[in-house]
Amino acid sequence: MTTPQHIRLADYTTMRLGGPSRMVTAGTADELADAVREADDAGSPVLLLGGGSNLVIADDGFAGATIRIATAGEDRCDDGDTVLLDLAAGENWDDLVARTVDDGLSGLECLSGIPGLVGATPVQNVGAYGAEIADVLEAVEVLDRSAGSVVTMGAADCGFGYRTSVFKHSRQYVVLSVRLRLTRSPLSAPIRYAELARTLGVQPGERAPLGEVRAAVVGLRRSKGMVLDPDDHDTWSAGSFFTNPIVPPQAVPDGAPAYDAGDGLVKASAAWLIDHAGFQKGYGNDRVSLSTKHTLALTNRGGASTEDLIALAREVRDGVQGRFAIELTPEPLLIGCRL
Repeated sequence: MTTPQHIRLADYTTMRLGGPSRMVTAGTADELADAVREADDAGSPVLLLGGGSNLVIADDGFAGATIRIATAGEDRCDDGDTVLLDLAAGENWDDLVARTVDDGLSGLECLSGIPGLVGATPVQNVGAYGAEIADVLEAVEVLDRSAGSVVTMGAADCGFGYRTSVFKHSRQYVVLSVRLRLTRSPLSAPIRYAELARTLGVQPGERAPLGEVRAAVVGLRRSKGMVLDPDDHDTWSAGSFFTNPIVPPQAVPDGAPAYDAGDGLVKASAAWLIDHAGFQKGYGNDRVSLSTKHTLALTNRGGASTEDLIALAREVRDGVQGRFAIELTPEPLLIGCRL
């Protein structure tokens, strides 16, 4: 583990926002667990820093212990027609997806192009284009901070839901490694997302070659400013800032897209709600704005503060609430700030 450094968190987040903090870097799972235990014993708050793609951090920074996750490692085990992958939390997510596609392993292809590290995926139950990590996750090795011990949690123990899990809003667990089960196949899992199916020229429920699916997903994400590019301010974001609200069918405005969410509820399109509440692509100012490619992304135009971003997020949230009586919920973790 490195010696503590005084850093600016804006240099470690995709939003390029966040004030000062004191950071150590953990290169192994043991170092990560020990760093968290040490901070807990000292009564210090902990900020776990991975790829920084799902964080909005206050301009004042973080006064506790920032621990950067830099662990690495991948082990594979054949299990019939499937392969078990044990992955360190610090592995780069999209590099992993690319490897699995190249190796003819099906299950992650629709999650291509997503920034961040492997350890963050179960926290958010990361999902895109009809797939989510819960579809392929077998188990998660975590540090249980309440007991100070390392335990393994099966998928059923993770409380997965739409963009959430038991890890997202609790400080109890720190993800150390993830076990995934993928299928040996040159073809993707069934395509569930209509836009992706159209792009691929297949019907929903059909399969397509892994490489074609990955290329199509990356292309769609890039067209929406969701593939990181330091020269494109539309990608200076935390991805989709608001989750799609899950509401009773009667709450959905006429003409708004909605999809079955189970239990008699539907998932409404946050992007549609934002747009039809009067916030079009590019809405904002020269510091912060909605992406010029996608209304769901709030972006740093180069001179923003976190306070600027939060003010815009509040304006959008309140505008949708006032127009449609539907409250939008932020998807990224807000550190030291709130809407």
